[in-house]
Amino acid sequence: MKIIILGCGSSLGSPWITNHWGKCNKKNPKNVRTRCSIFIQNKNLSVMIDTSPDIKKQILDNKIKDIDYVLYTHEHADQTNGIFELRPFFWKRKKKIDIYADKRTLKILMDRHDYCFFGGQGYIPILRGNLIKKRFTLSKKKSKINFTSFPVSHGQIKSTAYIFNNTAYISDCNAIEDKDLKKLMNLKYLIIDCLKINQHPSHFNLNQALYLSRLLKVKKTILTNLHTDLDYKFLKNNLPKNIIPAHDGMKIEI
Repeated sequence: MKIIILGCGSSLGSPWITNHWGKCNKKNPKNVRTRCSIFIQNKNLSVMIDTSPDIKKQILDNKIKDIDYVLYTHEHADQTNGIFELRPFFWKRKKKIDIYADKRTLKILMDRHDYCFFGGQGYIPILRGNLIKKRFTLSKKKSKINFTSFPVSHGQIKSTAYIFNNTAYISDCNAIEDKDLKKLMNLKYLIIDCLKINQHPSHFNLNQALYLSRLLKVKKTILTNLHTDLDYKFLKNNLPKNIIPAHDGMKIEI
């Protein structure tokens, strides 16, 4: 099984549309960050988590040929606004793509992008909405991935965390309930929100992400959702060996 970090930037990416780089060295290509999303490949089974506004670039850069399922963490624009870019995969497959989200997120997606789900105005529906369960399996022929999901706090809303194959993906989060922390103990990989140096009301900051990594005794922690005040080389040079910053296009074998 392989994971590709398609995007590891915060909601504005890096650089911002105004060419603001913050503390990031613009000469380092690993500081060029698109919005958060990952791709999971298990043999012929392809799963994407979130469809960022940068999905087209992410798909082309990583030479991704197909998407079988899409999981969503939450409804915010930096996680969902690329949803209409899934249309060519529908045309290629000639069948609807199954997406999975919690009840609130699914309703918002169906309202906001109704033509993708219901058609109309000359559009053919391309997506089929599914409510996520606490435990579920996605499969294609003989390939399958087992997922565990649970809600985490993301400011005033909830986001969904996913665990699969001894790996957790929690891209947008500022608090995790004790009962769910137990599910994250001793994982091989933890891909976790780490927005800024300073504290933030809806994201973990650097110190909080480091604390979580120690608490959970994870073998390898990968920091994502990185703001422009977190330079790649600075993080790489100052983090413990088992904690690394993500970069767009990072590949992880699990």
